[in-house]
Amino acid sequence: MELSRVPTVTEEVAREALLSFVSSKCCYGSTAAGDLVIQELKQQTLCRYRLETFSESRISEWTYQPFTNQSVDGPQRGTSPRLWDIRVQVPPMFQEDTRKFQVPHSSVVKECHKCHGRGRYKCSGCHGAGMVRCSSCSGAKRKAKQSRRCQMCSGSGRRRCSTCSGRGNKTCATCKGEKKLLHFIQLVIMWKNSLFEFVSEHRLNCPGELLAKAKGESLFKDENTMVYPIVDFPLREISLASQRGIAEHSAALASRARVLQQRQTIELIPLTEVHYWYQGQTYVYYIYGTDHRVYVVDYPERYCCGCTII
Repeated sequence: MELSRVPTVTEEVAREALLSFVSSKCCYGSTAAGDLVIQELKQQTLCRYRLETFSESRISEWTYQPFTNQSVDGPQRGTSPRLWDIRVQVPPMFQEDTRKFQVPHSSVVKECHKCHGRGRYKCSGCHGAGMVRCSSCSGAKRKAKQSRRCQMCSGSGRRRCSTCSGRGNKTCATCKGEKKLLHFIQLVIMWKNSLFEFVSEHRLNCPGELLAKAKGESLFKDENTMVYPIVDFPLREISLASQRGIAEHSAALASRARVLQQRQTIELIPLTEVHYWYQGQTYVYYIYGTDHRVYVVDYPERYCCGCTII
């Protein structure tokens, strides 16, 4: 595997990358980027290893919904299948998703436990009376130190309950007034993409989180139901990262999920540290990724702190 395939960054490319970066920032001046004198370019090509493991896990739980006289698929129609025997459509590989299904032959109809089969329950705001004490006069029928009757309650001291609109009861929110509930076992399937990532060691002072997201050039790709650790890679730390990542995913998923697909890749990430001189001082910025993204440490022509420097 050739590790020196990424083109080197020239002074012209370095200056153009900085000018492009500065033009995208409202608070950065372009004069410094155009007039600076590049003193040194320190370049290094890094390797980024990624392991993706796409897995499926299943759990079951009892749930319910209002019973609206629909057909009931209960135990009388047969024995419920085991969770992993239920066949479903798997989403595209490495795309996370969660879906819920009703387990066949698990349904049973019961009286609503919230309203005890009445479909309605007493309003908690007025305790079934339909009326509440007037909040304006506190039930005194007229406001304090005023002879006129309270206009809010027309002098009655009570107002219609806003919670139940004066009915004294409310439709049961659990059964939606249907009085009965359909209980059934719900299968919850979760497809998850686990990620292990490692960037090879470098001597330049560029934040690691930027390199983890940087665009790179593909060097190696292996995708299968199960991948095996990379061996004899020119950088031993990449081989060790492959072994570690596969072992970690195996240990984490073995007891709670089924692995459907794995994919491991190695990408080359170019990184350049640019030292430049401007108005008697030296500064540094970094160019990373094949798309020449820029990270500025301390730009000399910055007018406010309203912009991010990444």
